[in-house]
Amino acid sequence: MGQPEQPESNGQVVLAEDVLEEPADLRDEPEPAPARSWRRRGDFIGVALVVVVLLVASLVLWLTSDIRNTTSQLGPSQVNPLQPVTALPPTLAEVWRAPSGATPVPVNLDSVVVTGDGGEVVGRDALTGDVRWRYSRDWPLCTVSTAWGRVFAVHRKDTNCSEVTTLDTASGKRGPQRNGDAELGTRLLNEGSHVLATGGKFFEVYRRDDLVRSLEYGTLRAIVNPGKQPRPGCDYGSFAVAAGKVAVLERCYAQDAGDRVTILKPNPEKWDEPQVISTAVLAEKGARVVAVTTTRVALALPGKLVVFDADTGALVAEYPVEVTAGELAGDPPGRVASIFTSTANTYWFTGSRTIALSPTDLNPLWTVPGTLGAGTTLAGHLLLPVKDGLKVFDQVSGQEVASLPIDREGYDGPVEMATEGPVVLEQRGGTLVALR
Repeated sequence: MGQPEQPESNGQVVLAEDVLEEPADLRDEPEPAPARSWRRRGDFIGVALVVVVLLVASLVLWLTSDIRNTTSQLGPSQVNPLQPVTALPPTLAEVWRAPSGATPVPVNLDSVVVTGDGGEVVGRDALTGDVRWRYSRDWPLCTVSTAWGRVFAVHRKDTNCSEVTTLDTASGKRGPQRNGDAELGTRLLNEGSHVLATGGKFFEVYRRDDLVRSLEYGTLRAIVNPGKQPRPGCDYGSFAVAAGKVAVLERCYAQDAGDRVTILKPNPEKWDEPQVISTAVLAEKGARVVAVTTTRVALALPGKLVVFDADTGALVAEYPVEVTAGELAGDPPGRVASIFTSTANTYWFTGSRTIALSPTDLNPLWTVPGTLGAGTTLAGHLLLPVKDGLKVFDQVSGQEVASLPIDREGYDGPVEMATEGPVVLEQRGGTLVALR
């Protein structure tokens, strides 16, 4: 087909060529910029600034981290269990001692004795006192205890005993940890599946498996769901625990004429909604929770011991005992009465005497005056600390069968006791003493 004719300005006719337009991708484009060099002075300055910022941030993080504030010296993972003795020794004498202001009672398990002082927890060989492991933080210890075959160390941070750490008894290796809200002066009580951290305005319970809070009670620091606490604003004077039960002495004088004893579940359906098993208001003030079992709770009042049904709150019995208002004045250390429980009885130290209670009904069985603590057992007998040593008693009859002189070098205060194999442990104030 012919090309169309196009006239030129001079009158001649030429054939116009069919010229295709150049594709867009073949049009002239600017020359690509040469690769930028990263060797310029500004580049080096920028990199240096980034490195400095990272180093400073890392240093700040390290300076403020728990890792820097923590020292962990592990020990052997195995222990050789000490066998319980079957016969009373003819004498006992001191074999070692260590400062231990953070242990309200001797802390011992599986041939290891644990001391706590300042910010340091130390696992020691029960026979020699030699150090097996250490764990320390730059915060002071609030308390040290054991539960479920592990050591519990609670450190104070700011205004609360908030740093809870579990440690392997044999090696000191860290296990589960948590941040709690326990008050200063707290004490840990092991209920079997839960641990209670006591307090005067607030207390909480941790679950066994992972230390997750299973119960909080009292005046909460941060209220998530208001109206869930039964009696907020009360004061708490004393505690005791048994399997499935937490007993607390409440002082709610704005609404109650006397003290109130309340039994709670340690594991309600919701941790911030306490479940009350029973509660009863006394006609008097100045009571103290002594002990609780699965069926009974015992409270001390001047001159008597009153026992309530733990499930219904009904008064079961009253027993006359020799305990004075002065001995019950104030709250016990850690808000826990001085108690030792053996397979035979529960032993309660009033401040001037030790009273044996039935392990089921909590009724008084027999009394030893002039003691310094609730005692411990050795070779099936009860050892009670007295001014010049230890007295030995038959647990069934309460009859004294022997005495062992002990030189306490002038110390005459309360003595909390325990045994680990053949070793008898005495907590004398802020010092732990091992006897053998």
